Amino acid sequence: MSTAIWIIVIVIAVLVLLLPQAVRVVKEYERAVILRLGRYVGTRGPGWVWLIPFLERPAIVDLRVITLDVPTQEAITKDNVTIRVNAVVFFRVLEPEKAVLEVEDYIRATSQISQTTLRSICGQSDLDEVLAKREKINQTLAKIIDESTDPWGIKVSVVEMKEIELPETMKRAMAAQAEAEREKRAKLIHAEGEFAASAKLAEAGKVIASAPAALQLRYLSTLTEVASEKNSTLIFPIPIDLVSVFMEFMKDKGKSST
Repeated sequence: MSTAIWIIVIVIAVLVLLLPQAVRVVKEYERAVILRLGRYVGTRGPGWVWLIPFLERPAIVDLRVITLDVPTQEAITKDNVTIRVNAVVFFRVLEPEKAVLEVEDYIRATSQISQTTLRSICGQSDLDEVLAKREKINQTLAKIIDESTDPWGIKVSVVEMKEIELPETMKRAMAAQAEAEREKRAKLIHAEGEFAASAKLAEAGKVIASAPAALQLRYLSTLTEVASEKNSTLIFPIPIDLVSVFMEFMKDKGKSST
């Protein structure tokens, strides 16, 4: 009887030891890539996954979107400007078996290909393109990285450049350029205003030339505007007609005296 009990105890102990090796719980967002004696035999999960103890080994792969920070890279643009740029990559595993069998560490491999591609694309673009066409560059980065990681069963959804660092000398040069551009626009606007004002003055001159009394009316209108200030001294202009009459009178008087 004691021998039978010992056998039962030994069997139970063996089952307890083998149970963790035979059963694995795979979460909803995970998949288990099963290797039997080193050979791929299938992908299982989610839920309970039964394994042959000591013969099958699972490699758990996360299927959720992974956010990968690309470290700051130093690159030289097409117009020979040194910049420092970093980015973020969003990707996920679509085929777990390829992510395990085709590459040693798919996260590290994706990071390395992202860094290389980021430096390459910045080197093929001018500084103005990097600054003004970031959306286009992001799309190009995502396409190239996705094509490179596709044999690993990885889908790259979004690539975004986060920060672009420029040398201080370049920042000062760009600030001077922006200031000069603003001054140029201001001068153009001022010149357009002067041109429009001169055209209106020319039209006003034609009107006054056709009606000389209009000039005197303009004098009076101007005086009413100046008279609003109590501390102003007003000098009334003498109409040209009165001056001409006075000059004719003085001329006639001179002739009569001779």
